[in-house]
Amino acid sequence: MRTSETMAIVPREVTQAKLDRRAAIAASYRASSPFTTADRVEASAREFGQRPCVRYGEQTWTYAEFNAAVNQAAHAAKDLGVRCGDVVALALENRPAFFFAWLGLSKIGAVVAFLNTHLSGKPLLHALEVTAARTVIVGEECLPNFSASGELPPQLALWLWPDPERSADAQARDLCNLDFAALVAQSATDNPPADWRAGLNAGATAQYIFTSGTTGLPKAAIISHGRWLMAGDSMKTVWEITPDEVFYCFLPLYHGAASMSATATAFTAGASLVLRRKFSRREFWPDVRRYGITMCQYVGEICRFLLSAAPAAHERDHSLRKMTGTGLSPEIWTQWTQRFGEMQIYEGWGSTESNTSTLNLENRVGACGRVPFWEKTNLRLLKYDQENGCHVRDAQGFLQLAAQDEAGEAIGQIHNYPDIIGGRFEGYTSAEASEKKILRDVFSKGDAWWSSGDLLRCDGDGYIWFVDRIGDTFRWKSENVSTTEVQDALGDFPGLDAINVYGVRVPGCEGRAGMAALVLNEGAHFDLQAFWGLAMARLPNYAVPLFLRLTPTADMTGNYKLRKVDLQREGFDATLVKDPLFVRDDGAQTYVALSPAALAKAIGV
Repeated sequence: MRTSETMAIVPREVTQAKLDRRAAIAASYRASSPFTTADRVEASAREFGQRPCVRYGEQTWTYAEFNAAVNQAAHAAKDLGVRCGDVVALALENRPAFFFAWLGLSKIGAVVAFLNTHLSGKPLLHALEVTAARTVIVGEECLPNFSASGELPPQLALWLWPDPERSADAQARDLCNLDFAALVAQSATDNPPADWRAGLNAGATAQYIFTSGTTGLPKAAIISHGRWLMAGDSMKTVWEITPDEVFYCFLPLYHGAASMSATATAFTAGASLVLRRKFSRREFWPDVRRYGITMCQYVGEICRFLLSAAPAAHERDHSLRKMTGTGLSPEIWTQWTQRFGEMQIYEGWGSTESNTSTLNLENRVGACGRVPFWEKTNLRLLKYDQENGCHVRDAQGFLQLAAQDEAGEAIGQIHNYPDIIGGRFEGYTSAEASEKKILRDVFSKGDAWWSSGDLLRCDGDGYIWFVDRIGDTFRWKSENVSTTEVQDALGDFPGLDAINVYGVRVPGCEGRAGMAALVLNEGAHFDLQAFWGLAMARLPNYAVPLFLRLTPTADMTGNYKLRKVDLQREGFDATLVKDPLFVRDDGAQTYVALSPAALAKAIGV
């Protein structure tokens, strides 16, 4: 694979022509259109009826069979009193029942709240509260979460969808009001009457999808029918998806990457989806070969996990030719293509709730997108003072644009053109949370911009590069340290399975010192001196982690994003941390066991 430095630069006009096709699709979607998620499912069943739609293990549903199963869930829910506009929550792992329940409810016009299958206790009760869900279709595999959550709201109804793969005990099953799947199996398979969702349009809320929750309690983002449809149509175009494409869906369906990008795109194109409960490093490549998978979504640490597996024979003998996602560093990108073969990688930037995004269409290693001409996009990069944690203002009090190659906060201008869905910020169920994400009077009085909280930079050729989350970047020895850049620089150390970098307070010192939580592969030996040497060779001295923590597992969200909040809180406090802790000893050119004397030496006290 050629590096970014040796790749020819694609003319800006060529890139813009591709982006213009996506923009034209976005501009065509009207909030007043009566075409909704349900209509897409039915249209796909008519157009691609006998083509494979969903595969799970040894089972396959054609588009026609899939639509019939969805219809059964719709009829069952309607018979139980669900009506257009009602909110029904869904707690199911990645299995066909998730699709049947979700899209069946959509055929009635209900709003579906996707619950993180890892939530229990206060976070679960919070999710139910902010979505105002009074009914939950709960998979048997998720019942322990509800059992462990104490007293549930008295008006809450739990409808069970049994799980033949993971049964719950009788006490947990007793929480449920009825066996929903049994009613589904007995229900009609014909399309429900369109008047069940009379008055519903593309601008109406279709789903609540929760943010990843890397810090604090997640927020419920509002996703309209039009937003879901627009995602599928535009991605079909830019990813060049045909009915012969086979998507691999192992990311959780309760997040937007799988339920919006992959599912909506597959249904628009008539492609098929291979569904797996959870990501498996051991089963990834066997699945790719078994099902003939051509397209895969990645996020977080997925590619690093796969590279950490021992090399095997015939690793380039597979059907995978396209990948899309976020968080693929230049180092991992290059290692991936060198090991598994060249393929089209669509690295992007955005979020479930964002009103702007970027996408790398040209295999530019490490870039997450390109802006050929700024006047063609609602994206801007704001100058940001990382030392003081604030935006930089001019003499008139307005904010300023970041310079070329300068890290700036990515923001998206909020367009509220009548009836146009593209450019809107649909916000969260909480009006207060929505307002906190809006910057006003940015470049002129009255303008409004969605604030991402992400630092990006743009190079001289218009390529966009992810730098870090605001708050993850920290100051040490009067220098800014990007946790992402440190993780990328050290992530290929032999025997390392995962690395999470963050800043911690050190008494008597200004700023925050770097700390890295490391997870080793099973049986791997960790060479402290070699790690010190690699860090010193690849990073400036101020960016080399002062502390190391060897932890047995990575603290991750359900979508394979690294969480830092608990690690930062615990820091290097030995009363809170039971994992092995180490501190830099530059004199000995290694890391040593943390002690008061070793810390004093490291910080020069």
